[in-house]
Amino acid sequence: MVTVVVLVSALSIFVAPRMFNTSAFNARGLQDETLSLLRYAQKTAIAQRRVVCVAFTIDSASLTISALPAHTTCDTPLRGPSGDVPGTVSGKGGASYSAIPVDFNFNGLGQPVDASGAPLASQVLQISSMDSVITVEASTGYVHE
Repeated sequence: MVTVVVLVSALSIFVAPRMFNTSAFNARGLQDETLSLLRYAQKTAIAQRRVVCVAFTIDSASLTISALPAHTTCDTPLRGPSGDVPGTVSGKGGASYSAIPVDFNFNGLGQPVDASGAPLASQVLQISSMDSVITVEASTGYVHE
C-alpha cells in the first residue's frame, strides 16, 4: 500500500504537468511535418524534373510547382503527400518557426535554389522551443535533422 501511494505521488509530481502541456508535442509535430514536406518537395522536383517552390509563414509551409519543366516560376499548387492542394503543413497549438524561413525552390536536380535559379547555401530552419534544426544541404538538397 505504501509503495502504491509513493508511485502515485511520484507520477502526479512528474508526469501530470507534462500531460497537460502539449506545446512540446506540437513543436515536435511541426518539425516532423516540415521535414516530411521538404523531403517530399525535393523528391518531387527530381522525379518530375521541375522546379518546386517552398513558401513559408511564421507557422506554415506550402508547396507549388512549375507547370512546365523549362519554367523557373511556380504557378501550380502541388498536391501534398496527404492529398491536400497545395501541400501544406501548419503549426498547431501555437507551434511556429523561430524566425520566418527564407522561401526557396528545389530545381530538377533536387538542389535548393533561389527564384532566379541560382544555387543557395545550405538552408537551416528551426522550430521555436526545439534544440534540433532542419537542414537542406546546398549541393545535394538532402533534407535532415
